This record gives sequence, C-alpha cells and structure tokens, in this order.
Amino acid sequence: QVQLVESGGGLVQAGGSLRLSCAASGRTISSYAIAWFRQAPGKEREFVAAINRSGGTRYADSVKGRFTISRDNAKNTVYLQINSLKPEDTAVYYCAAGTRFGLGTSESWYDAWGQGTQVTVSS
Repeated sequence: QVQLVESGGGLVQAGGSLRLSCAASGRTISSYAIAWFRQAPGKEREFVAAINRSGGTRYADSVKGRFTISRDNAKNTVYLQINSLKPEDTAVYYCAAGTRFGLGTSESWYDAWGQGTQVTVSS
C-alpha cells in the first residue's frame, strides 16, 4: 500500500500562490491516479483535481484556470499549484491515490489518503 504525505500548506493573502506537494512512499506513484480533495470547516470534503497515469487531468469547475495538478514520477511526487487564492479556498487539502483507470471525482474511487495540509487564505 502506498503512503502519502502532503506538504506546502500555509497562511497566505488573497491573490497569492502556493504549491502543495504529495509525496509517496512504499510504492511508485507512477502506478496510481492521484487526486486532491479539500475540506473546509463545516463542509464535506470535495474533489479539486486529479491526474491519471498518463498525465491526463481533471478539475473541479471552481478551480479551473487557477489550480494546476502535475506529477514528477522521478521524485515520486504530485503537485498542486494554486494561484489567485481566494478566502473560499481555505481548507485542509488531501491527496489520494487510486489504482483504477481514469479520473474519479468521488472519494470512494481512491484507496489511500494522506493526512492533509492546511491552507488558510486571508482577505
């Protein structure tokens, strides 16, 4: 089973940028589709972006044009570049790994999860 560790979160002002990292261990990340989800206070966890084994991507409508997901298989890491941050982007961001083919947007599609990294955007 792959283990995932997120990093890169923090406190930023609106309009700023962050790059989140999802580092894998135990298995090579190239064998997995990887997704980012987020959970804001008092809300359910929601899909943000996903990348499949061949580099295809999928984004939630709310983040299209601002978020970019990418993978570096040599570093066993997937990234989420977040630009033009808004206060409503404040959440704990989780990465997840799945072995199915395609790009799932539901939590049940993914088998392994990281512990999350906090992103807080001040207005």
